[in-house]
Amino acid sequence: MSSSTTTTPLLLLFLISLSVVATAKPTAYEVLESYDFPVGLLPNGVTGYELNPETGEFKAYLPQTCKFTIEGYDLEYKSTITGVISKDRLTHLKGISVKVLLLWLSIVEVDKKNGELQFSVGIASANFPLEGFEESPSCGCGFDCDDANLAVL
Repeated sequence: MSSSTTTTPLLLLFLISLSVVATAKPTAYEVLESYDFPVGLLPNGVTGYELNPETGEFKAYLPQTCKFTIEGYDLEYKSTITGVISKDRLTHLKGISVKVLLLWLSIVEVDKKNGELQFSVGIASANFPLEGFEESPSCGCGFDCDDANLAVL
């Protein structure tokens, strides 16, 4: 076998691997970052998403409903989250709720302004520093997870 015959399959494999890497779909977390949002807006475990880059309409999928508490707020993410994403703004959100007193309210919009994220439930909103969203929380335990909690999830 000549050296050109052996290098041809290796070159072909190399080109195929480059093609696979070049066409790999970014993760939902990478998409958030491409619109200038921190990854911590989504909990760990997103299994997939759909995005229409022209309209910004998206769907993100979790294996099941995800609940956790962060800084005194109870949050719930349904297994499908939908909305419209644009630079520094999420609108028409469905599938994310926060418990305020005894009521569960839907978070309908998130705006990024001046180093803060503003979460709106329609009639009211609250601002939080971006630094609190650098990491994604985990279902069931938020940021207060230990190995025993993760094994159960």
